[in-house]
Amino acid sequence: MDATPRTDQTTTGTGRRPRWAVVALALGSVALTSCATTPDTPGQAQKMGEANLKLPDFASVNFLGLPGNVLLGLGLIVCALGLVFGILTYRQLSSMPVHQSMREISELIYATCKTYLKQQGKFLLVLWAFIAAIIVLYYLFLEQIGIGRTAIVVLFSLIGMGGSFAVAWYGIRINTFANSRTAHAAMAGKPYPCHDIPLRAGMSIGMVLISVELAMMLIIMVFLPAEVAGACFIGFAIGESLGASALRIAGGIFTKIADIGADLMKITFGIKEDDVRNPGVIADCVGDNAGDSVGPSADGFETYGVTGVALITFILLGVDDLTVQVQLLVWLFVIRAVMLVASGISYFINSALTRSRYRDATEMDFEAPLTSLVWITSLVCILSTFIASVLLIGGLGDGLWWKLSLIVSCGTLAGALIPELVKVFTSTNSLHTREVVISANKGGPSLGILSGLVSGNFSAYWIGMAITGLMAVSYWISTMGLGDVMIAPAVFAFGLVAFGFLGMGPVTIAVDSYGPVTDNAQSVFELSTIEDIGGIEDELERDFGIRPNFTTAKYLLEANDGAGNTFKATAKPVLIGTAVVGATTMIFSIMISLTDRLTTDVDKLSLLHAPFLLGLLLGGAVIYWFTGASIQAVTTGAYRAVEYIGEHIKLDGSNRASDKDSSKVVEICTQYAQKGMLNIFLGIFFATLAFAFVEPFLFIGYLISMALFGLYQAIFMANAGGAWDNAKKLVEVDLHAKGTALHEATIVGDTVGDPYKDTSSVALNPVIKFTTLFGLLAVALAVELTATSGRLLTGILAVVFFLISAFFVHRSFYGMRINETIEDIVIDRTPEVHAIER
Repeated sequence: MDATPRTDQTTTGTGRRPRWAVVALALGSVALTSCATTPDTPGQAQKMGEANLKLPDFASVNFLGLPGNVLLGLGLIVCALGLVFGILTYRQLSSMPVHQSMREISELIYATCKTYLKQQGKFLLVLWAFIAAIIVLYYLFLEQIGIGRTAIVVLFSLIGMGGSFAVAWYGIRINTFANSRTAHAAMAGKPYPCHDIPLRAGMSIGMVLISVELAMMLIIMVFLPAEVAGACFIGFAIGESLGASALRIAGGIFTKIADIGADLMKITFGIKEDDVRNPGVIADCVGDNAGDSVGPSADGFETYGVTGVALITFILLGVDDLTVQVQLLVWLFVIRAVMLVASGISYFINSALTRSRYRDATEMDFEAPLTSLVWITSLVCILSTFIASVLLIGGLGDGLWWKLSLIVSCGTLAGALIPELVKVFTSTNSLHTREVVISANKGGPSLGILSGLVSGNFSAYWIGMAITGLMAVSYWISTMGLGDVMIAPAVFAFGLVAFGFLGMGPVTIAVDSYGPVTDNAQSVFELSTIEDIGGIEDELERDFGIRPNFTTAKYLLEANDGAGNTFKATAKPVLIGTAVVGATTMIFSIMISLTDRLTTDVDKLSLLHAPFLLGLLLGGAVIYWFTGASIQAVTTGAYRAVEYIGEHIKLDGSNRASDKDSSKVVEICTQYAQKGMLNIFLGIFFATLAFAFVEPFLFIGYLISMALFGLYQAIFMANAGGAWDNAKKLVEVDLHAKGTALHEATIVGDTVGDPYKDTSSVALNPVIKFTTLFGLLAVALAVELTATSGRLLTGILAVVFFLISAFFVHRSFYGMRINETIEDIVIDRTPEVHAIER
């Protein structure tokens, strides 16, 4: 392998047409483009090609007596062990005892999930075609890197997208095993199995997800030629980011259409949770997996990979010494493998402690063992980081091994600290959550919703402070000699914080995946109607050795769901935090490219450069449009679902809703999820191209703004929604007040919070990363075209791309409206209303 450094390494509905103001704004971008300062020479443009990045010769440096490439290759053994853990857990869960009535429901949920995922897979290929077209245009025709290398970028974009899709599929399969097994185990009346089964499923997903992602990256680094590594990584990262974005957005819309549709029936008809007569319940169960399993699995897979690509890119661009490049790259990926092992060890330690404490208990705080798992993993990972660092890079000079370890540990600590802060605002034990209930008790839905907004806003303050503080510590440490081996050491430090966030990835994914299992377990129990089966007590005792206690079982499942809600909420800020910090590192690689390693045009990365300031304004605008567009898709879809369910629900008996009616609700959810996703994706896709073509430094401001606005919008929405969700759970479990006015008030709050926490907030994470990654191509394409064809062409293209983006922004509301008029509303004028009017 040639270790010589390269000098070019730097890198469907309809609506009215947009108003004339949109056209005027677009034309204004031409003027801005024409006066912009951009690289004028083809040589500078050539530096933009990330596909030209070349890995150093890992065999040139020994670690612990082994060449670097051999040590990295051994990491594949760790990945194999992680896969073995996941597969063994999969088999254990599938062979656990479960009553046939519950198995049938979980298999129905899985079969419907499969249908949904197949449709999403086909839709993903359509979206991928847009990305592939840009890849081919840029790399083949402008960069002229050749058909072979261009094909590699395209191929690895497919592999990355396929990886996101595959781990998402694995997640729903194992979760739909675990949901019925959890429901069955609850009938024994002991809380421990209700905790153990969902956590096993979550750890299986986490270990498989991280192992597959790490293995793919190690294969690129160890077995593929160094000359094509850049093409492989950029294609892989874009592909997995596309997959995660689409699955997160569509899954978030689907699940909340179904959830709101099912929840509102409880108020409209006064029926219980998961009533078998409600055609929306199966769709709700499918949505729990589409939104809370498929989305997080794909999101976690992509986050882990993109952060790695960002750090690799930074090291290759920001570190001149080839030996130091090898040392840092090998250190990074060995640390990743070590943390994978540390997460597994932590799980077994925590499992032993939990089993010894709760195995025979009749009461259990379901949040306690999840909390201890997070903290044990964080501490074990920090210890492992220091041990591995002193062994691998102890001789790097100036004590860099412990400084880098401290920076990584800031992120690892954040992975445990942020969940604690989230619990302050969303847990069933939280004063903020209890305030929502107290407010709703006298003030109804209005005051309950206002209290939830308070919780979300306060959480953004404290979590923002925590993230800023830990990043500030990492910055301070970066000033202690890191500048001697790299440019912009603070940016590398921020990337390592994101790296530390993700070190305990298997556990982060596990506690997040805990939620959809516990949520589904409740539904499976109710939908199985097991209590109504004749002679069921004797059958369960004869076949499974348990004497069922149905009342206790339902209490345990509901209480466990509250813990699941809390820990679903804790994972969201961790993932969005890594997105923002990781995106910062990737944005910096664009800065390096545009400024020739920070030697020219650095003054344009300033508020004094008007395009940069305008970019900061644009990013916030797009973030707020995105949250509105995604909620609009949920609103219209939920309206249609409620309309259909209300017309077809049959309450004159105890028969389960027909498969036809349930399938129709699933169809409605899928339809609006895909329509909403298409508008959002194409709006973001063409906006990225438009702003990159207007002016490169405007685009940098745009990316930074998206990251910062997105961080706080996501935290606020996620935790406000979490508070409303668990407020309802408090009323149901602690106050035993189902069917009361207070319960209805908290249901209303929960329906507001549903798209907040599970649609808009969670999708901001992959959207930010996709925009940044695709932005690497977009801005490189713009610079290359400017250098070869002049600014007029890029200005015209900027206008065209902006108008297309504006069309889909316009369509995301006007093409997604309910399409009824206010005159269509029929008012039920009861005698009381007439009396008030008189």
